[in-house]
Amino acid sequence: MTVPAFAKEIGHRLPSIDERASANHLRQILAAQTAGETRLRVLDETSRRPTEITLTPGVSSLLMELLRHIGRGDAVTLVPIGQMLTTQQAADILNVSRPFLISLLDKGAIPHDLVGRHRRIKAEDLFEYKRQRDARRSEALAELAAHDAELL
Repeated sequence: MTVPAFAKEIGHRLPSIDERASANHLRQILAAQTAGETRLRVLDETSRRPTEITLTPGVSSLLMELLRHIGRGDAVTLVPIGQMLTTQQAADILNVSRPFLISLLDKGAIPHDLVGRHRRIKAEDLFEYKRQRDARRSEALAELAAHDAELL
């Protein structure tokens, strides 16, 4: 797919008010569907015929999550699991500084490859690190809450 030079992808800017409203409307329609596969009918502008699209539960769930973020006004970027990321991209995903990320790579906390003198991180490895980090944070928070409850 070719994107004109003047076009800006939605991941690099905040959604407009119309895009937010559209995302919220579609999310409400999908949420009203019963469990299982969801069927959507889309009007083909050229032939004026409806085309039926079947969404599996997994695709429907992912679409709902994407629409929820857009509807809230968040900028969204999709990252394929197999994609190799630069250190800056990986730092942005983890919401840390690039030097901090590089220290994690040097400690071996996140697997990476060297391409020339540049480090590249597989998105799958980065997301696994993020899942583990978030789980450790949740456990620590639960432990703090338990200690706090003991003091009351």
